[in-house]
Amino acid sequence: MASFLEFEKPIAELQGRIDELRATAADGTIDIGADLARLQAKSDKLLRDTFAKLTPWQKTQVARHPERPHFKDYVAGLFDEFVPLAGDRAFGDDQAIMGGFASFRGRKVMVLGHEKGSDTATRLRHNFGMGKPEGYRKAIRLVELADRFGLPVVTLVDTMGAFPGIEAEERGQAEAIARSTEACLAAGVPVIAAIVGEGGSGGAVALAAGNRVLMFEHAIYSVISPEGCASILWRTADKAADAAEAMRVTAQDLKTFGVIDTIVPEPLGGAHRDPAEAIRLLGDALAAALDTLDHRDAAALRQERRDKFLAMGRL
Repeated sequence: MASFLEFEKPIAELQGRIDELRATAADGTIDIGADLARLQAKSDKLLRDTFAKLTPWQKTQVARHPERPHFKDYVAGLFDEFVPLAGDRAFGDDQAIMGGFASFRGRKVMVLGHEKGSDTATRLRHNFGMGKPEGYRKAIRLVELADRFGLPVVTLVDTMGAFPGIEAEERGQAEAIARSTEACLAAGVPVIAAIVGEGGSGGAVALAAGNRVLMFEHAIYSVISPEGCASILWRTADKAADAAEAMRVTAQDLKTFGVIDTIVPEPLGGAHRDPAEAIRLLGDALAAALDTLDHRDAAALRQERRDKFLAMGRL
């Protein structure tokens, strides 16, 4: 059963009427083909019109939809011969950040990213995609390993931010995030980052400092969550919608600012409505981005990343 967001209530009501009609005519004694077609066309138009004018806060809700594809779905749909690599060789293995060797459309690559989990048990196991220091140190290890073997790095970013718990701070969360960002910037191989859901704070940047940054059209990318921003500025999370508007968290705004390079289209109604198509569209965008970086030497790749990120925020 489809899960509808708050702003999709009119669409949900129409879809409910369609489902009721189908159930009524299940025995085949009543011909409701014309009525069904009319209602379905109305529902499709409403869906199209609604998603053509989403506000930044509505896009935030879509980006967080629990049925959007996650890291494991992208790995299963886009990558072959995936060999997961675990642990940071210092403390332990963080399941919020996963990665390993893989083959992508004939290329050997290193793929890594955030995994949020798809049900209660897996969300707890993956800590809702909020990486701890050992997760970012694992990312450093994998990026450096890819550099050693001359493999392009593909990162899939989907996190509300790094884990803010006391134990994470005790183990050097800020240092681990900074060094993960540094590892991405210093790699002598192509680094392609894709914001596939939420790109929250330094926990996202640590895996997104790439030569090319792709972003789904209904994903978000920001220095802090809209709720966090509202709590600081207005002392209430109720102003989250205003914060999302002011922060310019959408792919369309970030493309204008030069923070991202490519907006990847999503199926009508968001990636959660047709995960297979969303995965295919991302695969095409990743392949195109990798093609643009073929035959670049290490010095050119590093300089391009340096210039790209130093230019952000300059007037």
